[in-house]
Amino acid sequence: MQGGTMADSSGPVWTPLVVLELASDTAEEAVTWLLRRIRDTQHNGGADLLVEQLGLGVETQKKQNPNLFLVGASNQRLLAGAEDVGLFKEYSDGSMRGFTCASKHNFKDFNGDGDGFLSMAECQYIIKHELDTLRAKDETHVPGHSHAKLYPGKSIKQRQTKTSLTQRNQRDRRPWPSKGSMRKVIVNALSTDDIRHYYGEGQALYFGFLEYFTFALVPMALIGVPYFLFDWEDYDKYVIFAAFNLIWSTVILELWKRCSASLAYRWGTLSRKKAFEEPRPGFHGVLGFNPVTGREEPTYPTAKRHLRVYLVSVPFVLLCLYLSLYVMMIYFQMEGWVLSIHDEEPTFWTGILLFIPSIIYAVVIEIMNLIYRYAAEFLTEWENHRLESSYQNHLVLKVLVFNFFNCFASLFYIAFVMQDMVLLRQSLATLLITSQILNQIMESFLPYWLQRRRNKKMIRKVQKRATLQDKELPLEEQVRLEADMSTYLGTFDDYLELFLLFGYVSLFSCVYPLAAVLVVLNNITEVYSDAFKMCHVFKRPFSEPAANIGVWQLAFEAMCVIAVVTNCSLIGMSPQVKAYFPESDTQLILWTVAIEHCLLAIKFILSFLIPDVPKQIQVKLARLEFESLEALKKKLKATIRATWALITPEQ
Repeated sequence: MQGGTMADSSGPVWTPLVVLELASDTAEEAVTWLLRRIRDTQHNGGADLLVEQLGLGVETQKKQNPNLFLVGASNQRLLAGAEDVGLFKEYSDGSMRGFTCASKHNFKDFNGDGDGFLSMAECQYIIKHELDTLRAKDETHVPGHSHAKLYPGKSIKQRQTKTSLTQRNQRDRRPWPSKGSMRKVIVNALSTDDIRHYYGEGQALYFGFLEYFTFALVPMALIGVPYFLFDWEDYDKYVIFAAFNLIWSTVILELWKRCSASLAYRWGTLSRKKAFEEPRPGFHGVLGFNPVTGREEPTYPTAKRHLRVYLVSVPFVLLCLYLSLYVMMIYFQMEGWVLSIHDEEPTFWTGILLFIPSIIYAVVIEIMNLIYRYAAEFLTEWENHRLESSYQNHLVLKVLVFNFFNCFASLFYIAFVMQDMVLLRQSLATLLITSQILNQIMESFLPYWLQRRRNKKMIRKVQKRATLQDKELPLEEQVRLEADMSTYLGTFDDYLELFLLFGYVSLFSCVYPLAAVLVVLNNITEVYSDAFKMCHVFKRPFSEPAANIGVWQLAFEAMCVIAVVTNCSLIGMSPQVKAYFPESDTQLILWTVAIEHCLLAIKFILSFLIPDVPKQIQVKLARLEFESLEALKKKLKATIRATWALITPEQ
């Protein structure tokens, strides 16, 4: 483990891993009570962690928050926590097994007292888990804050979150990341394991998927360049490209499942059992008893939640879709007006004017997506979902439906209603390029610019000390500087961007073959921009164990199904295919639908035939399950023999 070391009042040296921040107006008795519970032993209901208050730093400011605390743990406590949370680590025989302190010396890379055995992300996840599971005993409220009610079994962290308690990771004690040390790790094509060690499985899987998606686009890009150059004005020959598109979009998603399964097995998250989900911090309701845990916790009627979803959220989403459709009609009116001007007197400037409506529409789309995102988060929070997974699923569904309609409705209208392939190519190119530029600005450059304005003085001082003196920044200054950094909100927006780019390529790239080339270039810059914002813009997030990309896998597969329908329809509309049905449009439609259904059947057959988990990993998992059952049988037999010996009188 990297980082500075500290010594508590008892003397042992320990490494601070997490920074705990309380509101500046937190009552002193509340701070004392919380620190006592964190330091107390597990036997007494505490977290058994090490915690010390952070100093005020070199440049003391009047508005500095004094309630910053460094939290860490001894190696023995971290190892016990690894067993509690069910971490899987590599065994001496090469298999992945659940870690236990009793057999710790049988695990690979475990030496001495285990220092360095757990990754930085795993250590911080363990500490966060211990703080999350710290529960009230007999307290009725937080000391000094009578409005902050408590009851036995209530999560102290969740209750304190409502009174401005936040947790934040401490970065490694390196110079300010102007040297880009972690960024070099991220942009390295073979550094997925390093990202996982530093940021956790969730971030590592995102960068792994980004890398995989980029390489998967290379065949499309290689075919698209000559196709674009030699068939620029010949739209009758996109049938072959569309057919290749169908196969490509299906195969890459199936192969990614196997790739992610291999990564998850190597990281020990594939066979790890899903932990019991506790209520979300924002969940509220009338106190009742959980029939599973037997603990008292808030309850909320499912019927009431369904009423909120179907009577408020669904109509709101439909209203937003209608507004998006209305904006799209305005865009087509602008296109018609500009086209009429160009037809009357075509000049160089009117040719440039043809692209203006698409650029304006692309900007409006991004603005609408951003506004809708905030509305969707508010609605999903108002629906009062008990579990975080349920909250995320509803939020993703709302955002995906609107973003898909908002970004692709105009392209569908141009392709299948207007049937204007020239305008389709122009609109697709403009939307794709404009959205990529805006995303780069909104994701990295704008937040970084705002961050620099907030901390201009301190950043200059830090960079000067780091570059001229080549010394590490004092711990107090580094933590307080990072306290003003923005909070990382997860990979939601990153996956959403990749989802939309995948849609542009898989749905309509046959009429604009350079789409794959542009997406490849975007993904290359995306790696750098994502590494940039992780190292320079946001606080380092807590890691969460992940075995796959979750609900986004289903989203990409749904897009793949839509791509089959879209590309088959484009093939049926091509003059080459229409030439075979000169007298009957009905036969053409029937043949197109039949081929589409056959391709969908082939897609699902491929999904069935290609295993999601490689064979060798399936064997290892089956072997581990067999050994676990055998060990359980032996333990049960030994218990029965011992019990029988006790109840059988000696002869």
